[in-house]
Amino acid sequence: MPLIATSRPLPFPANIPSRQGALEFRHIPADALVPEGTPAYVSTAVDPVTAQMIAAFPDSLRLIANFGTGTDNIDLKAARARGITVSNTPVVTEDTADMAFALILAACRKLGENERFLRDGSWDATRPMASMGLRVHGQTLGLIGFSPIAQAVARRARGFDMQIRYWNRTRRPEAEAALGAEYVASPDELVAGSDIVSLHTALVPETRHLIDAARLARFRQGAVMVNTARGPLVDEKALAEALRSGHLAAAGLDVFEAEPTVDPGLLALPNVVLTPHIGSATAACRTDMGRRVIANLLAFLENGAALDPV
Repeated sequence: MPLIATSRPLPFPANIPSRQGALEFRHIPADALVPEGTPAYVSTAVDPVTAQMIAAFPDSLRLIANFGTGTDNIDLKAARARGITVSNTPVVTEDTADMAFALILAACRKLGENERFLRDGSWDATRPMASMGLRVHGQTLGLIGFSPIAQAVARRARGFDMQIRYWNRTRRPEAEAALGAEYVASPDELVAGSDIVSLHTALVPETRHLIDAARLARFRQGAVMVNTARGPLVDEKALAEALRSGHLAAAGLDVFEAEPTVDPGLLALPNVVLTPHIGSATAACRTDMGRRVIANLLAFLENGAALDPV
């Protein structure tokens, strides 16, 4: 039975092959050596797999199977240098799109602020304007990135009769035609013409702090921004200032620059909805992810090729 090292104990469902004797999993701390003979290492999106760790992997280890879609937690260059395949679990699209749209609604309609208003006993005739939020239906939604998740958000937006615009490093004519989306040539043009901006691009060196103080200044006055992609896409201190000043009306964030730490400036603001990276956190989605990790491991062990190589 192959021994598979993991970055943390993983909650694999009982009815998938790992519980039927096909594989044995063992949590190996980041500062410990993976045993010789181990063919694969399972990581999660919040566990770094550094160049130092990869250099210390035994020669037997040929696959890093990530429990998540993004792989910015893994030093891909170091993995390639050692001939190690990296796989992911691209089965989070619909659940993450649900979360992105939930944040759009929560930020625009001030759900967090109004719940706190109710809970602290402030609901009376002396503060009648506390519930005033922003309209969502019919507004212009700008998507930075046009990944499958962004396209799933666009499908939801159509139900709200929203105008959909997107910027992506590669234009997607078929998807834009199917969704009635308008391609925009630059992020600056996109944010300047959108009421709500939702981030869906990958984190690579070129997109780190894609949303910085200069770009935030180009947002429409009173716009809303949502991020369910990766925290470092946004300069959090600049975002906090844009929210504090009122240039942005609100934000909804499921991801952060230094998870699980959140910038104190954001924590202090009432007009930002904060959730702990739960885009894929449904029982059904996590089951799907677990199954996909196992499928990648078994395919690689049996055929030498993962189902979802990065």
